[in-house]
Amino acid sequence: MKIPQRLFYLCLIPIFTLWLQGCNSPNQYSVKRVSDGDTMALTDSGGAEVKVRFACVDAPEIAHTKAEKASKKSVDKDQFKWGNQAQMRVEQLIKQKGGFVTLTITDTDRYGRKVSEVRLGDRTFIQEVLVREGLALVYRPYLKNCPSAAAIEQAETEAKSKRRGVWSDAKFVEPWAYRRRTN
Repeated sequence: MKIPQRLFYLCLIPIFTLWLQGCNSPNQYSVKRVSDGDTMALTDSGGAEVKVRFACVDAPEIAHTKAEKASKKSVDKDQFKWGNQAQMRVEQLIKQKGGFVTLTITDTDRYGRKVSEVRLGDRTFIQEVLVREGLALVYRPYLKNCPSAAAIEQAETEAKSKRRGVWSDAKFVEPWAYRRRTN
């Protein structure tokens, strides 16, 4: 009698595990597209698209127009180089962790995007990874709305001291300063 009972429970464990993996929490989203190093388009459980701007950080810009892509200016090339690296890193993290994220929405910006802390299925905080690797910077004007501000600031302190990413580049211009120059 013990063998069939043990077999029954052994069969239930994988079924229960698969069921849990298939359950989407209300704040779990499928990643549709990574637009750049701090913006993405998601799909909610109902199939609606949700545009998200990462809370707490600002990533380097990427080239959007033909003119930007063709630019010979060193400041543009430098900005877009780091922006492309940030975008690729976000795509890599998402691919490694199954294509789903969870959000902690902190605000809605003027473009209607949900400003959010974004975590992968294993709770990896994407913004913290980007900042720690020097591929995004703390965006202080909006840090007060960031529940994980201390972790983000600590990650930036580490990246600066170890001269990672943009912190190793003497020519790098902060994204907000770069946008002011080009607008």
